[in-house]
Amino acid sequence: MDQLIEISQAKLAGITTQPKRFLYTKINWNWRLNGIVGARGTGKTMLLLQRLKEQGNQTKSIYISMDEFFFTDNRLYSTIVELRKRGFGHFYLDEIHKYEGWSRELKNLYDTYQDIQITFTGSSILDILKQEVDLSRRAVIYHLPELSFREYLLLTGQPTIDAIPLPALLQSHTDVRNRFPADFRPLVHFKTYLESGMYPFFLEQTELFHHRLLQVVKLIIESDLKFIEGYDARNAQKIFHLLYSVAQNVPFKPNVSKLSDKIGITRNTLIHYFHYLDKAHIVHLLYAQGKSTSALQKPEKLLLRNPNLAYTISPKAINAGSLRESYFVSQVGYDHQVSLHNTADFVVDDQFVFEIGGSNKSAKQLQNLPNGYLIKDEIEYGYERTIPLWMFGLLY
Repeated sequence: MDQLIEISQAKLAGITTQPKRFLYTKINWNWRLNGIVGARGTGKTMLLLQRLKEQGNQTKSIYISMDEFFFTDNRLYSTIVELRKRGFGHFYLDEIHKYEGWSRELKNLYDTYQDIQITFTGSSILDILKQEVDLSRRAVIYHLPELSFREYLLLTGQPTIDAIPLPALLQSHTDVRNRFPADFRPLVHFKTYLESGMYPFFLEQTELFHHRLLQVVKLIIESDLKFIEGYDARNAQKIFHLLYSVAQNVPFKPNVSKLSDKIGITRNTLIHYFHYLDKAHIVHLLYAQGKSTSALQKPEKLLLRNPNLAYTISPKAINAGSLRESYFVSQVGYDHQVSLHNTADFVVDDQFVFEIGGSNKSAKQLQNLPNGYLIKDEIEYGYERTIPLWMFGLLY
């Protein structure tokens, strides 16, 4: 028990409370049971440690990683009960999915002790609310995505503005550029962000960024995916093969029969793999507007989750069109439903239609679409219904 307290205090050494991810201010830290889910490397642990440090009283709050050897012979429930007796009331539990039976013990703690608060983190592959016990009436779940372009600018000391909701951006995008200093050049920073700026660890040894991101991908496939029901860890190498094939052939419209023969797996298993990778935030699965998104439905298009993954997995096969689409979906898809449109590229929330391209892209696919917008890369300023691509990184 004392060892857990010492580890928690050691973890706080060197932790600063600024800057914070956008999600920090959206979490109701006073609620008794909060969950934060997201992909590896997005900063979930830092959120917990910043909150703990900001509270300023480490005799009443503790950070606990659930993969500690301590839990080989000890149960979470009894550990928190004992710490409560010592005066602890705030518990920050990291990687909860690595502890077997976690949902039942959290439920029992929540129901029994109304004077404690628990915040836990978990992998994006888990449906936190669909566990062996029902947490839906108890836990509030928050989702932490990769860094937005706005957050990247903040972390690198560049000018930025408050987040802009999508409808407001569409209405006032011509004024957005003017909120930045006149000498600010967003496209210079945007290029670096697309290559290596979507995960907070870019701040540490930038020359190792792609190596570290590749390690993250390997850990997800070799370790995290095993928590998905029905996943066979022996197929990890086949998933690596699938992911590399996707990265080499973006934008990717799956030919299931051809790909299943190439990798040596059945059609249904291949489609399940697609969904595993989507849950793990490695790819985006896209479907036509109004189509089913069930686990057995073949996606109509597949993109890498974000441009950083393209530069990491297959840097010699970079496709500008896929980078633009991957970026757009990663930013807009956090708070909105993105589907494929029958004439343009995407439709968002069954309302707004978008066509995406370079600076010379025409708007012919948007004819007779009153809610259609042309999104152009490589431009700083927008006009009428033409919006710079970089601005969609200001949504959160």
